[in-house]
Amino acid sequence: MMKKKLALTTALLAAGAITLAGCASGGDAPGDGAGALDGKGKTLNVLTDANTLYPEEQQKWFADVSEKFKAKTGAEVKFETFASANDELTKIQTSVVSGQGPDIYSLGTTFTPTAYATGAFVKLSDDDWKKVGGRDRFTEASLGISGPDKDNEVGIPARSRPFVMAYNTEMLAAAGIDKPADTWDGLLEQAKKLTHDDVYGLSIAYGDNFDPWKFIWAMSTQAGNPIIDGKKVRLDDPVTIKAYETYFGWLTQDKVVNPAAIGWKASQALASFADGKAAFMPMVTATSINTLEASAVAGKYAYAVMPTVPPGETKRPSDGKEAASILSGSNFVVADYSKNKDLSFALIEMLTTAEEQKVYYDTFGEMPTNAKAAEALEKDNAQLAPIVEASKLSVGTPFSGAWGDVQLGMTNVVVQAIPSLNAGSVSTDQIISALKTEQDKAQSALDRAK
Repeated sequence: MMKKKLALTTALLAAGAITLAGCASGGDAPGDGAGALDGKGKTLNVLTDANTLYPEEQQKWFADVSEKFKAKTGAEVKFETFASANDELTKIQTSVVSGQGPDIYSLGTTFTPTAYATGAFVKLSDDDWKKVGGRDRFTEASLGISGPDKDNEVGIPARSRPFVMAYNTEMLAAAGIDKPADTWDGLLEQAKKLTHDDVYGLSIAYGDNFDPWKFIWAMSTQAGNPIIDGKKVRLDDPVTIKAYETYFGWLTQDKVVNPAAIGWKASQALASFADGKAAFMPMVTATSINTLEASAVAGKYAYAVMPTVPPGETKRPSDGKEAASILSGSNFVVADYSKNKDLSFALIEMLTTAEEQKVYYDTFGEMPTNAKAAEALEKDNAQLAPIVEASKLSVGTPFSGAWGDVQLGMTNVVVQAIPSLNAGSVSTDQIISALKTEQDKAQSALDRAK
């Protein structure tokens, strides 16, 4: 037992640097016995992320969920929140080692591989899937990072955050541009045409802790480099070097990004787009709608799937993936130590119905993982069609316990380049040198994760 706890602790500590990220037709039948369970006198504990954009709404949602579930089962539901990946990791580490804590965790999708590696969460059987309405309740893409394969899954899709590109329809029409380009090179040409005075073609957040690596991963995956290829990390692949050259070049060579963006977080980049100071903003989610609807561009913006043809190409290589977005969102996982597993599955069943997922979307702007709810949203709101399409075209990041190190390595290359960006140039030699360092660290992490 002591060896097992030590192994779990080691695995969790290895994940300490991981950043949380932070969709099949099918039925929506309820799971077996969700309403018949007798949970009277029991309490179900749920750990989820704190919603800093809508804190009051989240508290009301907690109360509403608790009331509904108590009416169904008699059980109380208590929610606990974490504010950062470190907070979440500490809670998981403490709970796994002690064998007590939350019954249900809501994990970011990029954190799921590490959680799986601990062996501390219920590996879902066919019966478990039936209890939450069946696998076909969920959009196909959202199941892509539930586990390493269909026979070894721990994650039940909770909510989806596919990334898309917002664009200013008025600016594009004035420039005679019919629609956003579907290649990164084509988007750059459009951005150049739309850059003038104090308006820029692209709004990019170079100083954000989450966005930069997603651009690099997307371009690399589209070009045929999966970053982790079996037992080999390929951070120093030529197409990944090209991705960094493109990403930095938007600012330093092409001049289609506001120089202030070097220090911007995603919220600042969105604010600039919302003020009408940029024509395009790649890497946004449906949560941007509330901001844009209350801004200067209300009625003048739309969404599009981001380019899926890598830099330097006019069509995607045969070994490339369409990869319109990372598979982004959250998964529910049930703690293996929980004494309330059936109640846990009953709550998850309730929260993943089409009705409840629509309520969550209306409240927080996050897309459903429920296939029927996603289909209905697309049908009722044409604005969301590109977001639903991006969800279908999402590709999961490699399911490896080493992914956190790789992800941080890609971000570190951007962080290290900030002084050079401020100076106006990032050389290819500098990119290669930084990637060599991160390649070695990531390969060591992958070797340990075997």
